[in-house]
Amino acid sequence: MHQLIQDLKSGYTLLEEIPAPQVREGCVLIQTTCSLVSLGTERMLVEFGKANLIDKARQQPERVKQVLDKIKSDGLMPTLEAVFNKLGVPLPLGYCNVGKVIAVGKDVSSFQIGDRVASNGNHAEIVCIPENLVAKIPDNVPDEEAAFTVIGSIGLQGIRLLQPTLGETIVVTGLGLIGLITAELLKANGCRVIGIDFDSQKIEIAKAKGIIALNPANDGDVVKQVMDLTGQTGCDGVIITASAKGDDIVHQAAQMSRKRGRIVLVGVVDLNLRRDDFYKKELSFQVSCSYGPGRYDETYENKGQDYPIGFVRWTEKRNFEAILQAMSSGSLNVKPLISEQVPLAEYNRIYGDMKKKGVIASIMVYPEQTDMSAKIKIASTGFAASTGKMGIIGAGNFTSATLLPALQKAKASIRYIASAQGLSAKLLAKKAGAEYAVSDYKEILQDPEVSLVLITTRHNAHARMVLDGMNAGKHVFVEKPLCLNENELTDIIDCYTQKKELTLTVGFNRRFSPYSVKMKQLLGSSPMNIVATMNAGFIPPEVWVHDLQTGGGRIIGEACHFIDLCSYLASSKVISVCMNALGTHPAENTDNASILLKYENGTNAVINYFANGSKAYSKERIEVYSQERTLILDNWKELKAYGFKGFSGMKSRQDKGHRPQFALLTDRVKNGGEALIPFESIVNTTRASFACIESLKNKNWINIE
Repeated sequence: MHQLIQDLKSGYTLLEEIPAPQVREGCVLIQTTCSLVSLGTERMLVEFGKANLIDKARQQPERVKQVLDKIKSDGLMPTLEAVFNKLGVPLPLGYCNVGKVIAVGKDVSSFQIGDRVASNGNHAEIVCIPENLVAKIPDNVPDEEAAFTVIGSIGLQGIRLLQPTLGETIVVTGLGLIGLITAELLKANGCRVIGIDFDSQKIEIAKAKGIIALNPANDGDVVKQVMDLTGQTGCDGVIITASAKGDDIVHQAAQMSRKRGRIVLVGVVDLNLRRDDFYKKELSFQVSCSYGPGRYDETYENKGQDYPIGFVRWTEKRNFEAILQAMSSGSLNVKPLISEQVPLAEYNRIYGDMKKKGVIASIMVYPEQTDMSAKIKIASTGFAASTGKMGIIGAGNFTSATLLPALQKAKASIRYIASAQGLSAKLLAKKAGAEYAVSDYKEILQDPEVSLVLITTRHNAHARMVLDGMNAGKHVFVEKPLCLNENELTDIIDCYTQKKELTLTVGFNRRFSPYSVKMKQLLGSSPMNIVATMNAGFIPPEVWVHDLQTGGGRIIGEACHFIDLCSYLASSKVISVCMNALGTHPAENTDNASILLKYENGTNAVINYFANGSKAYSKERIEVYSQERTLILDNWKELKAYGFKGFSGMKSRQDKGHRPQFALLTDRVKNGGEALIPFESIVNTTRASFACIESLKNKNWINIE
């Protein structure tokens, strides 16, 4: 199948061949018939992609500050690598998709195969979309008109926030696609609508729909015009659907509003609000969020948990349905807005010049026949067909920025890269010189040439995929954590003990850093005191890593790194754990905690995992005290030693051990040898991470079996 993407590095808009996505739980698989190009939003993405690095930085000043902070804490080269990796990940384009349901995921009850639906899917021949972002299309609404559903919902949500009533005068500033739909919906709601735009074609379309339309270039002072039309009272409300720099539009909206008028921003303008504009009239101002309630809510969008209609009447899905119903009843007529219908293969007719005049809405039409293959051949890597080949499951940022560069440096033989949506797998497979990109990871497990499977998915999939890999007779590498609960761990232990010829490695990379190796060599196995501090940084609470069912929380999901590192340095195993967290009533998914570890050999370790520190400060610091000697490791860039004869320290670019880890892993897969980390140590670390949460709940020490 094919999908449109924007390459941020080259600036090109590309039609990429990728594996067809697989239907996921709670989702439907849709074969696209047409999609609407949102000229405003997509033009911004295309122009951003075409901009040089300096212009990109100017457009995102908040990102520049983050980059400068990262340079201070991690160094120049790691920061540049991270920035260029981000720019190397193309963006999928489009969010107004129409098609036919061809597969229904588990727990989906409202759709059947064959249903015509509208969704926020990308410009792709096949899309996999969560149930709450899909709506059925009435029989009398053609596909090309239904493609306006999502963009119409953006305007509708702005109207719902404004709460207009019959007879009110509402101004719509910006008569682009969203503005024209918003104006027509307001008119259907019984309002007198005044539209403002500089484009004479849009003015004529608005007038044809019975809207009072003003062009500042021809009609002069639009504030005066609105005041005259309202008997010097001012309009009841303003919806801003324009995209422009500066704060003039908001200032103008305030001037033309009556006392206690309402202003809602749907478009994109600068928000340097002038207090005097709002103070005298007691105006209200609100920014509208996309399609409506539920947007950007992981629980609603991806887990399918709807809001009760008695408490939230209009969710984003119900807004989709309202727009489709308005089209079906004739109160919203989008047909005059369609400027052109272009076959998908001729996409450059649209994207080659997105500023051409006379275009309101462009519809892309898709071929009836689509390649449903979940597997795409990329290229030959040049390795002979033999053991030692690898398959990577997961194509996110860690795979792109860290895992692939390390494997490439180790000259690993990568046969597959898999991702559920297919696009990221194809892009990374090309980058890595892998042989195949797939959307179904089981293709990897069925290939006898694959010796090692590497799992870098979200945490809740780790245990299942580890078991699938070992049961398929593959060596397995899984990024931390190994699993999220004791039941999953028990299943893995049972499977591992039956597969004695296989190895299981968890991505505890820090023990492989040259700094860690040197510290262990210097320390020996005597009891020691270890203080490990992680200045982890704040992550918003809605991000999936905090979800105990999906990410396991940051202690199980991330602090396990430091439990393993302490165990490695101590040359011993954890026997008891106690954890305390910030606040009087800390939650299980805390990310501000201190962990105490007792070791079998008498070592005592403290892990401080904090998310409330400055990002400008070093992210990680390890201190070890033993036999009147001290080691201080600062952010994996500098090690200082005190009390060691003939050694005072070492310093280099930041090295957290990823490259040595994957170099060793590649060598072992090709040539054999011992497991990189003893399985007993992996189990001990995993159980210790679970004990942290249990200790927080029970407020006592927890012994590790």
